[in-house]
Amino acid sequence: MFDIFIMADWSAANIPRIGRDSIWLCRRGAEGEELVNPPTRHQARAMLTAWLAEAHEAGRRVLLGFDFPFDYPAGFAARLGLAGPPWRAVWDEIAALIKDGEDNSNNRFDVAEAFNRRISGDVFPFWGCPSKPDRRHLRGKHHRRHEHGGLAERRLVDLYIPRAQPCWKLLGAGSVGGQALTGIPVVRALRDHPRWREATRIWPFETGLCAPGEARIVFAEVYPSLWAVKQAEGEPKDAAQVRAVAGFFAAREKSGELGALFFGDPGLTAAQRAQVEREEAWTLGVTAAGQRPIQVPDHARSVACVHAAGTLPATGRGRRLSPRFAYLPGPPAITRRFFSRTAGMSTAAGVHAPEQPVCGRSLSTTRPA
Repeated sequence: MFDIFIMADWSAANIPRIGRDSIWLCRRGAEGEELVNPPTRHQARAMLTAWLAEAHEAGRRVLLGFDFPFDYPAGFAARLGLAGPPWRAVWDEIAALIKDGEDNSNNRFDVAEAFNRRISGDVFPFWGCPSKPDRRHLRGKHHRRHEHGGLAERRLVDLYIPRAQPCWKLLGAGSVGGQALTGIPVVRALRDHPRWREATRIWPFETGLCAPGEARIVFAEVYPSLWAVKQAEGEPKDAAQVRAVAGFFAAREKSGELGALFFGDPGLTAAQRAQVEREEAWTLGVTAAGQRPIQVPDHARSVACVHAAGTLPATGRGRRLSPRFAYLPGPPAITRRFFSRTAGMSTAAGVHAPEQPVCGRSLSTTRPA
C-alpha cells in the first residue's frame, strides 16, 4: 500500500520551540528513518512539502499522519452556518480565519472566540485561554455546557480512547484544540498542492472507512499515545512517539496487516459510519471501544536514525536549546545529503559541465589529511 510513512507530532506554540512539547516529524522508508524537530509550523510545512515532492517525483506512495483531530463533533459545521460537505466546509473556514506567522505567532484564541460567538453568543463550545486579555466569549475554565448546548463534548472516536482530550480544549495539558486550529490549515494546503492534489486523499473523508485504494498520498489522523512507547535515553517523548508510530505502520505494511486498520471498528452502525465519514473523522489504529495500548515492536524503538533539531532565532522569546548534530542512517542517506549540499560547488569552482559529476564524486570520497 505505502512506501513511505511520515508521522507528525504537532504544536500550537506561539513562539519558535524545539525539544519537548514542540513539533517532531519522522519519515520512514526503505533507506531508514529521518527525525526532524523544526522550530516553527512554517518550517514544518516546508519540510513536509519537500518530503512529499521527493516521494511524488519518485512515484512512491506516502501515508502521512498528524496527531490532532481532523474535525469536530457532528453538527459543528451546521451551527456555524456553513454549506457543503461538513468536513471540507469546516476546513475552509478555519483556513480562512487562522493567521499563523513565520515566528509561530497565531490567532487561534481569537478564532475560537469568534466561533463561540457565532454558535452560542456565549462561551460555548470552545474553552481554555490565557487570563489576559479578557475575552467575552471564551473562558479559561471548562464551561460544562456540552450536555445541554447541542454539540457533544467528544467525537465518536474519542469515546473509544479513554485518555483522548476533547477537541474544544485550547490550553493546558493535552490541549488538542489549538493543534487542530493551527494544523488543519497545513493539512488542507498540503492536500490541495497543485503538484499532487489529484493523487491525494484524506482518510476517511475522501476514501470512506476502508483501504484508500489508488491514492498515492493519504493523510490520516493518529493518536500517538495509543501506542505503548519506550523512550531511548535522553529522547523526548514526542520524538519517541512519532518514531514508534511510523515504525508500527511500516511493520504492519510489511506483514500485510495495515489495510485492516483503515476499516476502523467493524461494529459501527451505518449511521455512525456516515457520521464519521462526513464530518467527525476517525483515528487510524482504533479498531474497538476501550482501545488498549498497542505494543511497539523492538525495531521501532531503534535509535539508528537522524536526530536533527532546528535552532531558535536570535530574537526568539522561548527557552534556548543548543543545536544538535544530525546522524544519517547509512550510505544512501549520506550520499543524498552530500550531493544536495555540494550541488553548485563545482560550478562555483569553475569546473566545466562535463567534469562536474566526476568532481562531485571525487569530493564525496576525499578525506582530510
